[in-house]
Amino acid sequence: MPLFEKVFNRSKPPEEERYLRANDKDFNVKFHYVNNRIKTSKYNIFTFLPINLFEQFQRIANAYFLFLLILQLIPQVSSLSWSTTVVPLMLVLIITAVKDAIDDYNRYKNDNQVNNREVMILTNGKLQREKWMHVQVGNIIKMENNHFVTADLLLLSSSEPYGLVYIETAELDGETNLKVKQALTVTSDMGENTQSLANFDGEVRCEAPNNRLDKFRGTLSYKENKYSLDNEKILLRGCTLRNTEWCYGLVIFAGQDTKLMQNSGLSAFKRTSIDRLMNVIVLWIFGFLVFMCSVLAIGNSIWESYKGYYFQVYLLWDYDTPNSSFSGFLMFWSYVIILNTVVPISLYVSIEVIRLGSSFYINWDSKMYYPKKNIPAMARTTTLTEELGQIKYIFSDKTGTLTQNIMLFNKCTINGKMYGHVYDFAGQRTVITAKTEKVDFSFNSMADSKFVFYDHSLVEAVKIGDPKVHEFFRLLSLCHTVMPEEKQKGVLVYQAQSPDEGALVTAARNFGFVFHSRTPETITLVEMGKSKIYELLSILDFDNVRKRMSVIVRCPDEKLRLYCKGADTIVFDRLNSSSQALRDITNTHLDEFAGNGLRTLVLAYKELDETYFAKWQKQHREASIALENRDEQLSELFEEIEKDLTLLGATAVEDKLQDGVPQTIETLSKAKIKIWVLTGDKQETAVNIGYACNMLQDDMSEIFTIEGNNSEAVRAELRKASALIRDEQDQTENEVISIKQPNKPVFLPEETVSREYGLVINGESLAYALEEDMEIEFLKTASLCKAVICCRVTPLQKAQVVELVKKYKQVITLAIGDGANDVSMIKAAHIGVGISGEEGTQAILSSDFSFAQFRYLQRLLLVHGRWSYLRMCRFLRYFFYKNFAFTLVHFWYGFFCGFSAQTVYDEWYITLYNLVYTSLPVLAMSLFDQDVNDRWSMAYPQLYEPGQINLYFSKLVFMKCILHGVYSSLVLFFIPYGALFEAVRDDGKTVSDYQSFALIAQTCLLVAVTLQIALDTTHWTAINHFFAWGSLAVYFAITFTMYSNGMYLMFPTSFPFIGTARNALNQPHVWLTIFLTATMCVLPVVIMRYLNAELRPTFSDKLRYKITQIKMLPPKPKISHLKRPSTRRSAYAFAHQRGFGALITSGTNMRSNLKPSKILYFR
Repeated sequence: MPLFEKVFNRSKPPEEERYLRANDKDFNVKFHYVNNRIKTSKYNIFTFLPINLFEQFQRIANAYFLFLLILQLIPQVSSLSWSTTVVPLMLVLIITAVKDAIDDYNRYKNDNQVNNREVMILTNGKLQREKWMHVQVGNIIKMENNHFVTADLLLLSSSEPYGLVYIETAELDGETNLKVKQALTVTSDMGENTQSLANFDGEVRCEAPNNRLDKFRGTLSYKENKYSLDNEKILLRGCTLRNTEWCYGLVIFAGQDTKLMQNSGLSAFKRTSIDRLMNVIVLWIFGFLVFMCSVLAIGNSIWESYKGYYFQVYLLWDYDTPNSSFSGFLMFWSYVIILNTVVPISLYVSIEVIRLGSSFYINWDSKMYYPKKNIPAMARTTTLTEELGQIKYIFSDKTGTLTQNIMLFNKCTINGKMYGHVYDFAGQRTVITAKTEKVDFSFNSMADSKFVFYDHSLVEAVKIGDPKVHEFFRLLSLCHTVMPEEKQKGVLVYQAQSPDEGALVTAARNFGFVFHSRTPETITLVEMGKSKIYELLSILDFDNVRKRMSVIVRCPDEKLRLYCKGADTIVFDRLNSSSQALRDITNTHLDEFAGNGLRTLVLAYKELDETYFAKWQKQHREASIALENRDEQLSELFEEIEKDLTLLGATAVEDKLQDGVPQTIETLSKAKIKIWVLTGDKQETAVNIGYACNMLQDDMSEIFTIEGNNSEAVRAELRKASALIRDEQDQTENEVISIKQPNKPVFLPEETVSREYGLVINGESLAYALEEDMEIEFLKTASLCKAVICCRVTPLQKAQVVELVKKYKQVITLAIGDGANDVSMIKAAHIGVGISGEEGTQAILSSDFSFAQFRYLQRLLLVHGRWSYLRMCRFLRYFFYKNFAFTLVHFWYGFFCGFSAQTVYDEWYITLYNLVYTSLPVLAMSLFDQDVNDRWSMAYPQLYEPGQINLYFSKLVFMKCILHGVYSSLVLFFIPYGALFEAVRDDGKTVSDYQSFALIAQTCLLVAVTLQIALDTTHWTAINHFFAWGSLAVYFAITFTMYSNGMYLMFPTSFPFIGTARNALNQPHVWLTIFLTATMCVLPVVIMRYLNAELRPTFSDKLRYKITQIKMLPPKPKISHLKRPSTRRSAYAFAHQRGFGALITSGTNMRSNLKPSKILYFR
């Protein structure tokens, strides 16, 4: 590929800095920046043929067959027609080229669809509608609400106050919650004045195009001033504009230079481990072929010297053969042609057909179809299916892959009473099902119809006016940073940076405490149908250290209250003494919530004294404008006021996992597959999901957390963890150095430990762990753990982790994700899987397989992957056996024909053997065979293990196939030879001629290999029977036809075996010879398989025996909620970004010039 890239793509030198001027095409064009046209296809009409042929001839076998074709064109060497090679070679090249062309054409169509989208470009002071592909760096474009961002833009102005815009980044990172971007004030003041925007001539200097989604550095020079640019002022291609009527942006990066495309370039050319092994085996076979041809060539030279010399009296040598040595040289190349069938080209045709069939099975599997969104599973490549049966490591994203990014208010505890369970008439808890009666919220006209709750007692407590319950929901409706939008009268839509907050505010809304609107100074609630306005005095914002947030409000009754919510360990330490008894009860409830994998928050409040608050507020105002130690002063003030709180209760929110995720992870773990989660989320969130989906468990011996902020700290933590796992002392420096710098690539063996461990590492520590002198130490420690979670990692780090495992582990890896930030690891892994849901398409476009739900992964691997691997291995074992048995008969015959390169079989038989007689039975086995059906495959994940250790096809298995083939070739040659030696027909005429021997030998061979395929087939279908026995019938039909008088009379030179079939096959001793030969070929196989099944049965053997005994299917797996005991809780119902409270109180995101009832609020 690099060769053609140089020829057809003249690449420009690497860009070090991006420099551009707005609205100045002449200035920008001299830098030769790319336009906004994207191209994910590999070929065009001119490059397709050379590049595709170059890729195909990288396969050693294809180059070998091309070499054979050249040999067959030399008359002095060839003993077979050149058509026997050129036809199958052309067939392989054409089939592969057509498949590649179709795949690339689909990519081309997708590109065209995107490139032809329309956008408004500001040209000469006027807005003109243009296609995306025509957008250039330096253009100013206008985008409207709900439109995709066209390119990477510097935000200039928007319809929202202070140049704010709200974007959804699902296409980039899989997160559906909104993010805020803000323009510079100097550009925001231009608004939508097209004349001002057209006159804008700011110059931007920034970083060169790169794939870092979370960073941007640059400067804007405008009117002799410089302004700093960062990621908060950049809109990335792939984002969607939300709740913003319009915005203008300056194109910084376009097309292939955008960060989205930098993360999703051309996919690497992937080969399976079997492909790589096949290349090695083919080289071995070439060596063996050279050895056989050399033996026969030497034999020919010797024979010509001692025997053939005397034949010259009546059989002269050709003019071109002056002596015996040259004759041997020519015979060498003749035997290369004759014996080339040890690696027939039909092998590769068959492999492509098998893989194509396996891909269709995945596409057609109704059990991997997601009806809610009409999304089927899709095999986006047809070359990797058998590798799905060999996966050892899975690398998974979290948001959108394991979770739905949906939070549900599940349970709560208020004043010591737990709500959320359903009880029967006997007072016993019952399981909530689809038939369980839901709470009726019809009493509340402003309730969210999508909200579901089942405990009716909580609604009753609200209706009867329980003061603690009312205060609980009042807190939830006041203490947050959610923004409302009233799209239609009475129809509220909440938008929050954290879905947790949205879930809690929605719960309060449905229970009668509706958060209706806010201004920088007030919050308006509708409490049980009555509108109440609370004066918002202060927001004590959340951060990762505080792990809580509070609001101070003046209630309608003029009382001052502080409402606080946060992590239990934080809030419990700030309670007053009167809450001790309630704290103990609440703590018990929290244990139960955590045991169900729910995310918990503790709620508390406090009434404030007017005099004290006035003094505190003055101090707070002074600290807020302090130039030095501002954060420390504010933190001290927050600590001072957030104490002596009164406990109200706690909430329990379910981070909605995708259906079946815990069961899928448990099943894959039983298959000895290790699962690592690589996520950009913060540590607490990732760890909590690890517990929720049963990756991490409380009964693990230890869960190691690597949090070092320098190289030595990380190294010390890794060594400590490794020592504890191995029950050893810390490794010495010498031991570490010995594995630091290996002289050659080393592979770390898979190790097992008696206990279970988990490992959690953050992105900063991971950066040190991936350094060259520490990467092996990190990998050795991590691979000893059952579960590994890497949090706060960048897309590049995700790929680095995958590459690290590939580099030092002889295992097959799979990466699964749903966003553009997962593309790098999807491409880096041997197999890439994209989740196709609501989170965009970038991961899917770069993936090898895609489906809608994580739970389908177990079916993809345990059923389709395992069957594909099993079928491919059986196919290869059989194919090599039958071709060695077929070819080596020529070798033995060479010792009886003066090493003259005469073929044993009829030339037509040689041509049709692999293409017709033996192709369909092995294809039927390779497409339909299965040791057990899909239900048993899912019920017993242990069946998956053989693929991970290459049990069914390896170099050793190949050598066994060769030995079997050598033995069979000896039987196939010498038994017919002995049986026909001086044999006569019933009428006394001889049948020991060459043609009769050729017919009997080839018939014995076909019967033997057909019996072998029958032994190899486990699951018989009508197609298997038809192809296996039908191929024998076709052979006899073709043989009698080609050896008939009529064919000889029409084509005397092409069909010389006139009458051989009817003269030989009507003799009883010939059929006895065929029976004896075929029996002797398969007898050792039958004996060995019987002994292995009795003495060393595999798990598959035992299971098949069990199935035959019970004669029934396994029970259908039940999807049940996996409950675990836990003492661990988490608190996450806050915005992921600090400081959003300051944005609210400042009024920056409010339209202060509109009346409150008509405010268009933040989404």
